[in-house]
Amino acid sequence: MTTPVVSVTPETGVSEVARLLLHRHISAVPVIDADGRLVGVVSEGDFLRRAEGDSHRHGSWWLRLFSEPTDNAAEYVKTHGRSAADVMTRDVVTVTEDISAGDVAHLLETKRIKRVPVLRDGKVVGIVSRADLLRGLAAQRDTPTATASVEDATIRKQILEEISAGDWAPTYGVSVVVVGGVVQIWGIVDSQEQSEALRVAAANVPGVKSVELNVSIIPAYAWSM
Repeated sequence: MTTPVVSVTPETGVSEVARLLLHRHISAVPVIDADGRLVGVVSEGDFLRRAEGDSHRHGSWWLRLFSEPTDNAAEYVKTHGRSAADVMTRDVVTVTEDISAGDVAHLLETKRIKRVPVLRDGKVVGIVSRADLLRGLAAQRDTPTATASVEDATIRKQILEEISAGDWAPTYGVSVVVVGGVVQIWGIVDSQEQSEALRVAAANVPGVKSVELNVSIIPAYAWSM
Protein backbone atom coordinates (compact mmCIF):
# COMPACT_ATOMS: atom_id res chain seq x y z
CA MET A 1 0.00 0.00 0.00
CA THR A 2 0.96 3.64 -0.43
CA THR A 3 1.53 5.57 2.78
CA PRO A 4 1.28 8.10 4.39
CA VAL A 5 -2.26 8.93 3.36
CA VAL A 6 -3.27 12.41 2.30
CA SER A 7 -6.82 13.21 3.47
CA VAL A 8 -9.36 16.02 3.71
CA THR A 9 -12.29 16.80 5.98
CA PRO A 10 -15.96 16.95 4.96
CA GLU A 11 -15.76 20.75 5.21
CA THR A 12 -12.79 21.12 2.84
CA GLY A 13 -13.72 23.27 -0.15
CA VAL A 14 -14.02 21.69 -3.60
CA SER A 15 -11.39 24.00 -5.10
CA GLU A 16 -8.97 23.14 -2.29
CA VAL A 17 -9.50 19.41 -2.90
CA ALA A 18 -8.79 19.92 -6.61
CA ARG A 19 -5.55 21.79 -5.84
CA LEU A 20 -4.54 19.04 -3.40
CA LEU A 21 -4.98 16.33 -6.03
CA LEU A 22 -2.82 18.30 -8.45
CA HIS A 23 -0.11 19.21 -5.94
CA ARG A 24 0.15 15.71 -4.44
CA HIS A 25 0.01 13.95 -7.81
CA ILE A 26 -2.92 11.77 -6.73
CA SER A 27 -6.25 10.85 -8.33
CA ALA A 28 -8.33 10.47 -5.17
CA VAL A 29 -8.34 11.48 -1.52
CA PRO A 30 -10.20 9.99 1.48
CA VAL A 31 -12.54 12.21 3.48
CA ILE A 32 -12.13 11.78 7.24
CA ASP A 33 -14.35 13.33 9.92
CA ALA A 34 -13.37 14.84 13.29
CA ASP A 35 -13.51 11.40 14.95
CA GLY A 36 -11.04 9.94 12.46
CA ARG A 37 -13.69 7.91 10.63
CA LEU A 38 -13.64 7.43 6.88
CA VAL A 39 -16.84 8.97 5.52
CA GLY A 40 -16.12 9.09 1.80
CA VAL A 41 -13.67 9.51 -1.06
CA VAL A 42 -13.31 12.33 -3.59
CA SER A 43 -11.80 11.21 -6.89
CA GLU A 44 -11.12 12.61 -10.32
CA GLY A 45 -14.35 10.92 -11.41
CA ASP A 46 -16.33 13.13 -9.04
CA PHE A 47 -14.80 16.21 -10.64
CA LEU A 48 -15.54 14.92 -14.13
CA ARG A 49 -19.20 14.60 -13.19
CA ARG A 50 -19.02 18.14 -11.87
CA ALA A 51 -17.55 19.42 -15.13
CA GLU A 52 -20.34 17.73 -17.07
CA GLY A 53 -23.04 19.04 -14.77
CA ASP A 54 -24.11 22.14 -16.70
CA SER A 55 -24.06 20.44 -20.10
CA HIS A 56 -26.39 17.69 -18.85
CA ARG A 57 -28.55 19.64 -16.45
CA HIS A 58 -31.59 19.61 -18.72
CA GLY A 59 -31.20 16.21 -20.35
CA SER A 60 -33.75 14.51 -22.56
CA TRP A 61 -37.38 15.15 -21.67
CA TRP A 62 -38.25 11.45 -21.91
CA LEU A 63 -35.40 10.51 -19.54
CA ARG A 64 -36.72 13.04 -17.03
CA LEU A 65 -40.06 11.21 -17.07
CA PHE A 66 -38.35 8.20 -15.49
CA SER A 67 -36.09 10.13 -13.13
CA GLU A 68 -36.86 10.34 -9.44
CA PRO A 69 -36.79 13.83 -7.89
CA THR A 70 -34.57 12.47 -5.12
CA ASP A 71 -31.98 11.23 -7.65
CA ASN A 72 -32.04 14.55 -9.49
CA ALA A 73 -31.57 16.44 -6.23
CA ALA A 74 -28.61 14.25 -5.24
CA GLU A 75 -27.01 14.79 -8.65
CA TYR A 76 -27.50 18.55 -8.32
CA VAL A 77 -25.67 18.54 -4.98
CA LYS A 78 -22.75 16.63 -6.51
CA THR A 79 -22.41 18.93 -9.48
CA HIS A 80 -22.99 22.21 -7.65
CA GLY A 81 -21.87 21.56 -4.07
CA ARG A 82 -18.92 23.48 -2.63
CA SER A 83 -17.47 21.09 -0.05
CA ALA A 84 -15.92 17.62 -0.05
CA ALA A 85 -19.00 16.30 1.74
CA ASP A 86 -21.15 17.45 -1.20
CA VAL A 87 -19.18 15.80 -4.00
CA MET A 88 -17.64 12.73 -2.33
CA THR A 89 -18.60 9.13 -2.96
CA ARG A 90 -20.00 7.83 0.31
CA ASP A 91 -20.20 4.09 -0.36
CA VAL A 92 -16.49 3.30 0.03
CA VAL A 93 -15.05 -0.20 -0.25
CA THR A 94 -12.27 -0.78 2.32
CA VAL A 95 -9.87 -3.54 3.38
CA THR A 96 -7.66 -4.32 6.38
CA GLU A 97 -3.89 -4.83 6.45
CA ASP A 98 -4.09 -8.62 6.63
CA ILE A 99 -5.85 -9.08 3.29
CA SER A 100 -3.83 -10.82 0.59
CA ALA A 101 -2.74 -9.07 -2.60
CA GLY A 102 -4.76 -11.59 -4.59
CA ASP A 103 -7.94 -10.75 -2.69
CA VAL A 104 -7.33 -7.03 -3.22
CA ALA A 105 -6.89 -7.59 -6.95
CA HIS A 106 -10.15 -9.59 -7.07
CA LEU A 107 -11.94 -6.84 -5.14
CA LEU A 108 -10.73 -4.09 -7.47
CA GLU A 109 -11.81 -6.13 -10.48
CA THR A 110 -15.24 -7.19 -9.24
CA LYS A 111 -16.11 -3.77 -7.80
CA ARG A 112 -14.66 -1.99 -10.86
CA ILE A 113 -12.66 0.41 -8.72
CA LYS A 114 -9.09 1.70 -9.04
CA ARG A 115 -8.08 1.88 -5.39
CA VAL A 116 -9.15 0.83 -1.90
CA PRO A 117 -8.37 2.43 1.50
CA VAL A 118 -6.66 0.22 4.09
CA LEU A 119 -8.01 0.44 7.65
CA ARG A 120 -6.42 -0.36 11.00
CA ASP A 121 -8.73 -0.17 14.01
CA GLY A 122 -11.14 1.81 11.88
CA LYS A 123 -8.53 4.41 10.83
CA VAL A 124 -7.07 4.85 7.34
CA VAL A 125 -3.38 3.83 7.28
CA GLY A 126 -2.82 3.42 3.54
CA ILE A 127 -4.29 3.03 0.08
CA VAL A 128 -3.77 0.14 -2.33
CA SER A 129 -4.19 0.92 -6.01
CA ARG A 130 -3.84 -1.14 -9.16
CA ALA A 131 -0.40 0.40 -9.60
CA ASP A 132 0.66 -0.78 -6.13
CA LEU A 133 -0.36 -4.35 -7.00
CA LEU A 134 1.67 -4.22 -10.21
CA ARG A 135 4.69 -2.96 -8.28
CA GLY A 136 4.42 -5.81 -5.79
CA LEU A 137 4.09 -8.33 -8.61
CA ALA A 138 7.10 -6.87 -10.39
CA ALA A 139 9.19 -7.12 -7.21
CA GLN A 140 8.27 -10.77 -6.70
CA ARG A 141 9.06 -11.66 -10.29
CA ASP A 142 12.45 -9.97 -10.03
CA THR A 143 13.30 -12.21 -7.04
CA PRO A 144 11.59 -15.56 -7.85
CA THR A 145 13.41 -17.56 -5.18
CA ALA A 146 12.60 -15.18 -2.36
CA THR A 147 9.39 -14.71 -0.41
CA ALA A 148 8.41 -11.90 1.91
CA SER A 149 9.14 -12.74 5.55
CA VAL A 150 8.50 -11.32 8.99
CA GLU A 151 11.91 -9.68 8.81
CA ASP A 152 10.95 -8.06 5.49
CA ALA A 153 7.80 -6.67 7.10
CA THR A 154 9.91 -5.20 9.91
CA ILE A 155 12.32 -3.63 7.43
CA ARG A 156 9.44 -2.12 5.46
CA LYS A 157 7.89 -0.69 8.64
CA GLN A 158 11.17 0.93 9.69
CA ILE A 159 11.70 2.46 6.25
CA LEU A 160 8.21 3.96 6.18
CA GLU A 161 8.66 5.35 9.69
CA GLU A 162 11.96 6.96 8.71
CA ILE A 163 10.46 8.52 5.60
CA SER A 164 7.35 9.85 7.36
CA ALA A 165 9.47 11.38 10.13
CA GLY A 166 11.49 13.51 7.70
CA ASP A 167 10.53 17.02 6.63
CA TRP A 168 11.89 16.12 3.17
CA ALA A 169 9.36 13.35 2.52
CA PRO A 170 7.62 13.34 -0.88
CA THR A 171 4.24 15.06 -0.80
CA TYR A 172 2.56 12.20 -2.63
CA GLY A 173 3.72 9.31 -0.49
CA VAL A 174 5.57 6.23 -1.63
CA SER A 175 5.04 2.51 -2.02
CA VAL A 176 7.72 0.29 -0.47
CA VAL A 177 8.12 -3.40 -1.32
CA VAL A 178 10.65 -5.59 0.52
CA VAL A 179 11.39 -9.16 -0.58
CA GLY A 180 14.39 -11.06 0.75
CA GLY A 181 15.95 -7.86 2.06
CA VAL A 182 15.79 -6.23 -1.38
CA VAL A 183 13.92 -2.93 -1.20
CA GLN A 184 11.98 -1.44 -4.09
CA ILE A 185 10.63 2.09 -3.68
CA TRP A 186 7.96 3.41 -6.04
CA GLY A 187 6.27 6.78 -6.30
CA ILE A 188 6.58 10.36 -7.46
CA VAL A 189 9.09 12.84 -6.05
CA ASP A 190 9.65 16.55 -6.62
CA SER A 191 13.44 16.40 -7.07
CA GLN A 192 16.53 14.26 -7.45
CA GLU A 193 17.43 15.19 -3.87
CA GLN A 194 14.22 13.59 -2.58
CA SER A 195 15.02 10.48 -4.59
CA GLU A 196 18.47 10.24 -3.02
CA ALA A 197 17.03 10.81 0.45
CA LEU A 198 14.70 7.85 -0.06
CA ARG A 199 17.63 5.67 -1.06
CA VAL A 200 19.67 6.65 2.00
CA ALA A 201 16.73 6.21 4.37
CA ALA A 202 16.19 2.66 3.12
CA ALA A 203 19.87 1.71 2.94
CA ASN A 204 20.43 2.66 6.59
CA VAL A 205 17.83 0.19 7.89
CA PRO A 206 19.42 -3.01 9.26
CA GLY A 207 18.81 -6.06 7.10
CA VAL A 208 18.56 -4.21 3.80
CA LYS A 209 20.67 -5.88 1.09
CA SER A 210 20.05 -3.43 -1.73
CA VAL A 211 17.76 -0.57 -2.70
CA GLU A 212 16.07 -0.15 -6.08
CA LEU A 213 14.48 3.22 -6.82
CA ASN A 214 11.57 3.25 -9.25
CA VAL A 215 10.48 6.85 -8.83
CA SER A 216 9.47 9.55 -11.28
CA ILE A 217 10.77 13.08 -10.74
CA ILE A 218 7.94 15.53 -11.44
CA PRO A 219 8.20 19.00 -9.82
CA ALA A 220 4.99 20.06 -8.07
CA TYR A 221 4.67 23.20 -10.23
CA ALA A 222 4.47 21.05 -13.37
CA TRP A 223 1.14 19.62 -12.19
CA SER A 224 -0.45 23.02 -11.71
CA MET A 225 0.09 24.26 -15.27
